Amino acid sequence: MERTTIDLWFGAFVTAGFAALLVLALKVGNLGAERATEQYKVEARFDNIGGLKVRAPVKSAGVLVGRVDNIHFDNARYQANVILALDKRYKFPKDTTASILTSGLLGETYVGLDAGGDDKSLESGDRIAITQSAVVLEKLIGQFLFSKAQEEPAAAGAGGSGAPAGAPPAKLPEPPGAAGANAKKK
Repeated sequence: MERTTIDLWFGAFVTAGFAALLVLALKVGNLGAERATEQYKVEARFDNIGGLKVRAPVKSAGVLVGRVDNIHFDNARYQANVILALDKRYKFPKDTTASILTSGLLGETYVGLDAGGDDKSLESGDRIAITQSAVVLEKLIGQFLFSKAQEEPAAAGAGGSGAPAGAPPAKLPEPPGAAGANAKKK
């Protein structure tokens, strides 16, 4: 009887652990049950979406206002078309801007909306005209290194002395005692 009770408690804890892992996985994957709210869909075109995924958050002023509904590539414009499903409770002006941002250095990628000042609001099927693509850290580092590599040959070509190009090289002072040695050889 004692062994059966221990096995029962062990099984209950293991089951609770698996349930906690399932809830955590759903939370991290943005697959949890959400309120069924009415939405309207708008389109935004980006040159580079970085690591943006379907179901990524859409935020404005840090508040979750929607989710990324669909992403596809436009063969005619060579851009990514991102469909945003926005909660109908939140109205945005027609001149709203959309940016692809990252929470922290290695955090999740999301779409940030900055409201404009237009009197008319976005409606279902509208397109956000002003967008800012994702900043890709690897690309920035590559550009920085490339620009540094371009600067080094220019510094080496000038002789590194700071003298104008074509100027005769400056004479270095002789070490003490060397002047007498050179004088004796002549």
